[in-house]
Amino acid sequence: MVPRKRINEIVKDYDPEDITIATLCSHTSLQLFNGAKKEGFKTLGLAVNQKTRFYDAFPLSKPDEFMRFDSYDDFVDRASELTDRNVIIIPHGSFVEYMGTKRFEAMEVPTFGNRSVLRWEEDRDIQRSWLESAGIQMPKRIADAKDIKEPVLVKYNGAKGGRGFFIAKDYMEFKMGIDLSQESYTIQEYVLGTRYYLHYFYSPIRKSGYRVGEGALELLSMDRRDESNIDELYKLGSTEELKKHGMFPSLVVTGNIPIVIRESLLSQVLEMGENVIQKSYELFGGLIGPFCLETIVTDKLEFKVFEISCRIVAGTNPYISGSPYSDMIQPGMSTGQRIAKEIKDARDMNMLDYVLS
Repeated sequence: MVPRKRINEIVKDYDPEDITIATLCSHTSLQLFNGAKKEGFKTLGLAVNQKTRFYDAFPLSKPDEFMRFDSYDDFVDRASELTDRNVIIIPHGSFVEYMGTKRFEAMEVPTFGNRSVLRWEEDRDIQRSWLESAGIQMPKRIADAKDIKEPVLVKYNGAKGGRGFFIAKDYMEFKMGIDLSQESYTIQEYVLGTRYYLHYFYSPIRKSGYRVGEGALELLSMDRRDESNIDELYKLGSTEELKKHGMFPSLVVTGNIPIVIRESLLSQVLEMGENVIQKSYELFGGLIGPFCLETIVTDKLEFKVFEISCRIVAGTNPYISGSPYSDMIQPGMSTGQRIAKEIKDARDMNMLDYVLS
């Protein structure tokens, strides 16, 4: 891990009026570039075999420049090229997954948020200990696959957009679905309910609003996920019959659906976010910026959190022009713009060291 002291030294050499916002050309880059432009920043698209011509179709989100890399190792080796441009990197799901936690931690380029959170997100065991110690209700975990007696969800470690996750009702189905090439996985009970992905933002420098610790918590939006092929497979009959024909349910995320939750549940939503933030400061110095609690709401109106994503998630993409929630904070504000605004405010308050690592 690059010491935070080293990052602060790099930022001190930056021209505060010439900061460039950069991210990998994938995932949520359109709204990140769009939001950065709205806040007056230069933008830089980072590409590792990503096609970039599609940005021509969206001129308000096209980065000012592109920088191309041969591999993700190049980000570590060419860090000085980025710092020479006064770059601040915004991590997102694809960036973290493709680059890997170790390389991301070793990159000597100022990054928005606290990089210490990456290991707590990546390892589902310590992630569970964090959330449960914060009072968050989670699906029960099954330690031994041979003990599967009811439907379970098997999840591989890391941010994979649902790829490879599968449902099993017994040990035989588990053996049929498990990919032994994966290093680690968890098995948890399958909770019946409605899935809601809650998009929060925590600012350690904001002094108004829903106060948590020294800063403030915001609820910016929510989504549900379209998953292929499980959302359509049921139309062909029972999964047992389909499996005989080699057709297995897949949970790969292909899109996101905007939603709002019933208003009476908002108090619980904010309290969960508050508890997660408070515990994060005790454990690793705080979760800064956007994060998402991935939840199931049962018919008893109880929340079960099955995962946390500790950076901007793709479910925020439907809200590039704002959401029903962010519009009551700042009309038209996306999560991408909220990140850029936080960087801008921190710069103007001489507090960049509070939001970068």
